[in-house]
Amino acid sequence: MNYYLIAGEASGDLHGSNLMRELKQADPAAQFRLWGGDLMAAQGGALVKHYKHTAVMGFFEVLSKLRTVLRNIRFCKKDVLAHRPDVLILIDYPGFNFRMAKFAKQHGIKVFYYIAPKVWAWKEKRVHRLKEHVDKLFIIFPFEVDYFKRWGIDACYAGNPLVDSISERLEHKEAFHAFIERNKLPDKPVVAVLAGSRVMEINYVLPRLLFLAKQFPHYQFVVAGAPSIDEAQYKKHLHGGLFGVVYNQTCELLAQATAAIVASGTATLEAALIGVPQVVCYGGHEISYQVAKRLVKTKYISLVNLIMDAPAVTELIQHDMNEKNLQSELSAILPGGAKRPTLLAQYGQLRARMGERGASQRVAAEMVRLM
Repeated sequence: MNYYLIAGEASGDLHGSNLMRELKQADPAAQFRLWGGDLMAAQGGALVKHYKHTAVMGFFEVLSKLRTVLRNIRFCKKDVLAHRPDVLILIDYPGFNFRMAKFAKQHGIKVFYYIAPKVWAWKEKRVHRLKEHVDKLFIIFPFEVDYFKRWGIDACYAGNPLVDSISERLEHKEAFHAFIERNKLPDKPVVAVLAGSRVMEINYVLPRLLFLAKQFPHYQFVVAGAPSIDEAQYKKHLHGGLFGVVYNQTCELLAQATAAIVASGTATLEAALIGVPQVVCYGGHEISYQVAKRLVKTKYISLVNLIMDAPAVTELIQHDMNEKNLQSELSAILPGGAKRPTLLAQYGQLRARMGERGASQRVAAEMVRLM
C-alpha cells in the first residue's frame, strides 16, 4: 500500500520513523511519501519537505509567517492529489494537519491521525473536526482514552512510542567518560539544557539560563542542539563558553545528565522516562504568551504533570522563569536537594502508567488491519 505521512517537528519525525519501520514489517509492500525529517527519510520513501522549513510555533510567529504556511498547505494538497495514497497518516502538527485531514476526506482518501492534537488543552471545539474528518484516531497518552470516549470517538491507545525509543537507546548507553571524551567536554557532572526545537523558543529560553554556569561551578551545562536548528543560532548565545553544546544527541545527553532544564514539550516526558530530575521552563513572545494564557485550559504545561495529574515537576513559565526561581529549583533537584528523591519516585509511577514497549508495532499492525 501507499502511505503518505505528514510530520512537522522533531518529535513527529522520531515517532513517524518508528511507525514507518513497523509498517514495513506489517506490510512488506509499503511505499512512502512524506513530510518529516532525517529519521523518517532514513526509513525510505520520498521526502517532500523537511520540517525545518515548515515548523512554526506561537500565535505571533504564525501570523508573521502566514504567507509561507498557506503556500505550504496549497503545495501539500496538490502533492497528495497527484499521488493519491491509500491512506494519509497525520502525525500531531495540528495547525497544518487539520486542514489536510479535511482536504483528504473531501477527496475520498482515508485518514489516520497518529498522536492526537491536544484538543483537551485548548480549542476543544477541534474535536468535532477529528470526529468528522478522521477515519481512525491513534493516541499516545493513557488519560486520552476516556477523554475521547466522552466525545464519541473510539480512539486506539497502544502505548507510547517514546517508551520504545528510549528503551532501545538506553540499551546502548555509553560510559560517562566515553561520552565526555567523544564530545570534548570537561570531566564534571552534566546538567542538560533542552531549550526547545524552534528558533523562537531558543532565543527566549537560552539567554535566560546562562547565569546558572556561574552559580553552579561544580557542574557543566550542556545544550542539546536540535537537528532542525542551524548551529549559528546556538553560537550567538554561547559565544562566551559558559555552556557546552552537543548536536543530535538529546537522548544520549539526558542519559548522562545529573539533572536537566527542559523547555516544555515531548522532551519533558523523555527526561522523565530516562530518570533525569528536571525543571520545566517555557516562554516566548509576550503576545503569544498572553494569548495562550487565555486559551490553554490545562492545569499544567508539561506532559509529566499532565500524565500524573499532579505537579511532579516544577514549571517556570514566562515571568516565573527568573534567576531566583531557576537557581532555587535547580538546587532542589540536584543530588542532596529536597525535591530529588520524591521526583524520582514519581518518575517510577509515571513509567508504570505509560505501559510496555511495542507501541509503534501495535499501531502499525492495527493500521494495516484497518486498511
